[in-house]
Amino acid sequence: MENYVKQALEIVKAQASVRNMTEEEINSMIKTLTQGIKSVADQELEKEELPVEPAVDPKKAVKEKSIVCLECSKSFKVLTKKHLASHNLTPEEYKAKWGYKKNTSLVAKSLARERRKKMQDMRLWEKRRKA
Repeated sequence: MENYVKQALEIVKAQASVRNMTEEEINSMIKTLTQGIKSVADQELEKEELPVEPAVDPKKAVKEKSIVCLECSKSFKVLTKKHLASHNLTPEEYKAKWGYKKNTSLVAKSLARERRKKMQDMRLWEKRRKA
């Protein structure tokens, strides 16, 4: 509690240096700020304690035409490194957090199938042997 009062006092001190305040205003502001700071801190603690629930079942997140980000519930064709960075995660951390295997691709099934077919059609392994 003392920490909250100290923070509130610093704010009130700064406010009082800018404008004239009555003793009643100062006391009222200290009480209000202390309660406000404490409630914000309590909310942050509650957020940390609650286990994060995924938006959908991780097994059902990879769909035919989309993949759902389990962090923010948005649908994509590909979960990019850039998007995962917005959640402060790397693809490896994301997969570990939600129980995916390391070699799981974060791509919609249809897109992965298209890419696989395209690579098979290109037959790069045969071109490499000739060279």
